[in-house]
Amino acid sequence: MAPNSKPPVVKIMDYGKFKYEAAQKEKEARRNQANTVLKEVRFRLKIEAHDYTTKLKRAEGFLKAGDKVKAMILFRGREQSRPEQGVRLLRKFAEDVAELGTVESNPTIDGRNMVMIVAPLKSKSEAKQEQNAVRDAKKQAARDAKHEADAPAEAAAE
Repeated sequence: MAPNSKPPVVKIMDYGKFKYEAAQKEKEARRNQANTVLKEVRFRLKIEAHDYTTKLKRAEGFLKAGDKVKAMILFRGREQSRPEQGVRLLRKFAEDVAELGTVESNPTIDGRNMVMIVAPLKSKSEAKQEQNAVRDAKKQAARDAKHEADAPAEAAAE
């Protein structure tokens, strides 16, 4: 299209198709929009190894999805007099998730809790695009498998 040329060049198009394509682009843009959420993982100071690994896997899933993780240790009773053990546990947690995230705020005591925030290495939008690409690949593989299954049936019918 060139409105300033002599004579002006225009493109005749289907308005319904134009509106449909614009709506599809808008829908795709909404799908790729990402909001970073702060997820929380709570520990007790005396946590068993298996429980710790369970919480660690949960936090790794949050970080892979591009969300920030708030690691919180709940102190009860005499545990409050030993904050250094809480710092040690949170540092171990930070080392264990180091390949997925970085410590955004160091351990701080907030009342009866000790809190540390870990930010993901990749942004929420990158994680979402990666997730969409995997989903689209699966859809395409399913379509291809369906077409391959239909092809022998059509060949046999002829």
